[in-house]
Amino acid sequence: MPLPLPLPGEEPTPGQDSAAAPARAPATVPVPDVPDVFDPRVYADSVPYDRYRTLRDHHPVARQAEAAVLGWPAGPGFWAVTRHADVTAVLKDATTFSSYLGATQIRDPDPADLPFIRRMMLNQDPRPGARSRAHGGNPSGHHRLRTLLGGAFTPRRVARFADLARERARELLTAAVAQARAGDGTCDLVAAVTDDYALLNLADLLGVPESDRGLLLHWTRRVIGYQDPDEAAEAGGTVLGRDGRPVNPRSPAMLADMLAYAGRLAAHKRRHPGDDVMTALATTPGLTTAELEMSFFLLTVAGNDTVRGAAPGGALALAGHPGELRGLRTGAAPLPGAVEELLRWHPPVLSFRRTAARDTELGGRRIRRGDKVVVFHAAANRDERVFAEPDRLDLTRTPNPHVSFGDGPHLCLGAHFARLQLGIFYEELLAAAPVLRPAGAPRRLVSHFINGLKTLPVRLAD
Repeated sequence: MPLPLPLPGEEPTPGQDSAAAPARAPATVPVPDVPDVFDPRVYADSVPYDRYRTLRDHHPVARQAEAAVLGWPAGPGFWAVTRHADVTAVLKDATTFSSYLGATQIRDPDPADLPFIRRMMLNQDPRPGARSRAHGGNPSGHHRLRTLLGGAFTPRRVARFADLARERARELLTAAVAQARAGDGTCDLVAAVTDDYALLNLADLLGVPESDRGLLLHWTRRVIGYQDPDEAAEAGGTVLGRDGRPVNPRSPAMLADMLAYAGRLAAHKRRHPGDDVMTALATTPGLTTAELEMSFFLLTVAGNDTVRGAAPGGALALAGHPGELRGLRTGAAPLPGAVEELLRWHPPVLSFRRTAARDTELGGRRIRRGDKVVVFHAAANRDERVFAEPDRLDLTRTPNPHVSFGDGPHLCLGAHFARLQLGIFYEELLAAAPVLRPAGAPRRLVSHFINGLKTLPVRLAD
């Protein structure tokens, strides 16, 4: 009986009995290096889902450098968290991972600005008392502010807002389709529809007079788009301090005009009340002037850019997936579930920062008190451990535990309003546009924070 032949590369050396050959150690697969997901320029072409996958598979809690980039100085580095389970663990555990200690942006604020930044509900921890004070946490009321703000969104106000949003979406989309038909069938959906849709809805909600509505976009660009040269230029350019370094757009100096406007608007609402959020806040007992001003800042920036980022992102996804678009048109994919999947696919927020309040362990890594811990929502939304075929758009996906609006005590206060606006927008888009196809590459916001589109060329008519 013939002996089996050795496989290539396994032949014994002359004079060696093949049966006595020592066993070879199994080949080891090299672990990929940690990819950079900090540099905002990485996001100019696309969200780096390939890098996120490498991090999830090999470095789920990975040390990232903060190099000097786009005129901004280098920082001390941070831990990037990319798996869904670890992201939700961080977001839910405000005792260990604080929003108050270093605020919620990757870049460290100037220490002199930190007390000011902490006035905002977003940069507070939810449980005041001895525990949070012992760790440097805020002794003020995150829960109190959240309750006061939430109380401004009455059912009657929500219903009125929905009617206005639908009317606005219909008007903007009808005009965009007419513009496309008069030309080559295409238009820039961002310039023609989604920027105005988000901005004007927010202005209605807040009760900002029509003459002042351009200010909301200006302030949003200054605060959110500061990493993007185009957006920074639109907002007046990067402001340098006496040391020649850029001034943080969330600093008191850069927000002085917005907060002063909030004070004037609140005074006007007390004299001339309306059915709007600023009237509700201006007449809320116990809300201090500083809290009102920072609430206006939060609602202006977050309320505008959430829908401003998500609406064109969802439209781009539908335009690029004709089968899913057809399912939405025919009702095979119910709208509420489609809204959730489009949010998973194109989350408006890419990342948020926390600071470790104590030594801990996460994903097998030792985290020291004071370390920056940054969760990447877009990475968690494509985690194969939670979502089957996560790189496939499936408007009927269920369950769909995406983290596009966060999780835990800082779950987005305006999530309901964002979902409402997005559902209305998609309904009216399908009703107004006989076709929806890509008509060129979009231009993306240079940012590791907001998943924004600056342009979106689409074909709306043949």
